[in-house]
Amino acid sequence: MKKRLITAGCVLFWLVVWQLGAMALDREIFLVTPIAAAKRLLELIPEADFWKSIGFSAARILLGFVSGMVCGTLLAVPAGKFPFVKRLLSPLMTALKSIPVASFTILALIWLSSKNLSVLVAFLICMPIYYSNMLEGIESLDPKLTEMAKIFGIPAHKRFAGVYLSQLLPYFRSASALAVGLCWKSGAAAEVIGIPDGSIGEKLYMAKIYLETADLFAWTFVIIVVSWACEKLFLAVVGLVVKRIERM
Repeated sequence: MKKRLITAGCVLFWLVVWQLGAMALDREIFLVTPIAAAKRLLELIPEADFWKSIGFSAARILLGFVSGMVCGTLLAVPAGKFPFVKRLLSPLMTALKSIPVASFTILALIWLSSKNLSVLVAFLICMPIYYSNMLEGIESLDPKLTEMAKIFGIPAHKRFAGVYLSQLLPYFRSASALAVGLCWKSGAAAEVIGIPDGSIGEKLYMAKIYLETADLFAWTFVIIVVSWACEKLFLAVVGLVVKRIERM
């Protein structure tokens, strides 16, 4: 309870700073007040187009996220076991972590339609995050725990849950907490460049074209909230899956 109050107090502090800054600037075209942004958001919520845009972007960004998660995790397994595979993948993963999102997006527009642009960009952002974190986790596994489990005749599924999963889960959670937010940021940025019809990125671009600063802040808030909700929901699902495996 105390932690929540502190968090709420911090959020309130920055909202006050935002409000005072907007009042001091007194130019809505540059910076609207949080009240104006919230009012615009409340106007958007009842509109069907608002929810369609969220669904359009969420479906594609989350598809890229899941694909990157699976691919990055699967590639980390042989890389953690075979040094040659690790060396082979190292230049690729370094490049993916270093290339700017704008470069990804422009190149992707050559290969894909703008409609599916955010899928590829989210995938390319997410995959090296999971690969690096899971590789670090695999390399840090304690072989003594595995040997002990074998000596005591613990079944394979119990060894997986109690030895491997318990040690790798913190690395997986860390990767997930980072990857979800970055996928939404990069996916939305890709949509702003590609401007696919019916996407959140299109709404942001149109807000910029018509100088609708309140819309810009409202849609930005939507991205923050949806990204946060996706992260919490995904980690909750991971926790439930782990508990289910541990009970087997």
